Amino acid sequence: MSSLLLTGVGSLVTNDPAHGGLLGELHDAALVIDGSTIGWVGQRRDAPATDGALDLGGRAVIPGFVDSHSHLVFAGDRAEEFAARMTGTPYSAGGIRTTVAATREATDEQLTANVSRLVTEMRRQGTTTVEIKSGYGLTVADEARALEIAGQFTDETTYLGAHVVPAEYADDPAGYVSLVTGPMLDAAAKHSKWIDVFVERGAFDADQGRAILQAGIARGLQARVHANQLGEGPGVQLACEVGAAAADHCTYLTDADIDALSSAGVVAGLLPAIEFSTRSPYPDARRLLDAGVTVALATDCNPGSGYSSSMSFCIALAVRDMHMTPAEALWSATAGGAASLRRPDRGHLTPGARADLAVLDAPSHLHLSYRPGVPLVSRTFIAGRPV
Repeated sequence: MSSLLLTGVGSLVTNDPAHGGLLGELHDAALVIDGSTIGWVGQRRDAPATDGALDLGGRAVIPGFVDSHSHLVFAGDRAEEFAARMTGTPYSAGGIRTTVAATREATDEQLTANVSRLVTEMRRQGTTTVEIKSGYGLTVADEARALEIAGQFTDETTYLGAHVVPAEYADDPAGYVSLVTGPMLDAAAKHSKWIDVFVERGAFDADQGRAILQAGIARGLQARVHANQLGEGPGVQLACEVGAAAADHCTYLTDADIDALSSAGVVAGLLPAIEFSTRSPYPDARRLLDAGVTVALATDCNPGSGYSSSMSFCIALAVRDMHMTPAEALWSATAGGAASLRRPDRGHLTPGARADLAVLDAPSHLHLSYRPGVPLVSRTFIAGRPV
């Protein structure tokens, strides 16, 4: 195991409050990668001896992005649906069934190649941890294979058999819930860390969602919830009731929802690329932050409601349209995502943390929102290795 000194860091975001402020930012800094973990951080003048050194020439270094919500196992696209939305057709959950049909017809090799393409795209943009859901198979075999494929790329796999009720169960939603909580769960559990459910009109109601989440929890899976995307509803309250790690979307929130998130310690996952792509109202992150709720930013990369893999884009949207400061948005895209996935070893650059980081071709993290759409990530390290 060798050590590498990254020196000449103009701005180093550690997310360590011991260094002051939300981001624990250091200037004229350096850090040591010791094998797969962070060995040391501090001022460049105090850097220890190492096996090798790399001078970054004043570039900024940030923790790798932690994308806590994505749907990457799919086939086809829904570009025509996007075009229709841009001419006034409202988004609804029903479009998911289009992707289900294409995904069922795809081979394992085609699905794996598509996930590989998207994960590579994410890594080039500084994402070092990504959660990947199933949910476009909706049969026992297709959900199991989706999770097996996702597991080739991440440990953060999520069983989302409860994405929508597929067409063959349109007249028997209770029968589909029984499938999701029975044979499908049996096939999916060994490939999953998480269980999720889309609690929304056009998908699953609170009672169905509760039954699905409780079945997964009983099998040792941890809970997440798609909540309050299309309107006010029971999703957030259900997430808090079952002790979910995160309630994602949170586009429409009542004061009671925000109080519940704060009291229960459930992370609010905000997905601004979805509002961008569906022309929906952006959630007001300020309400959540001022109430003490932990906020995560994620891409929700999927072929229907938002086909972006860029966490930098999400940061820019959060700053521009969700009332977050640049520091808050970056923290939510790194440490916030790690909190959503319950991964204390990620999202910060402190001794002992996994050495996941991104080098920006810019002097400061501020350029992520200051220069939207510009590919600023010049290097990405995952567990100490450049990718």
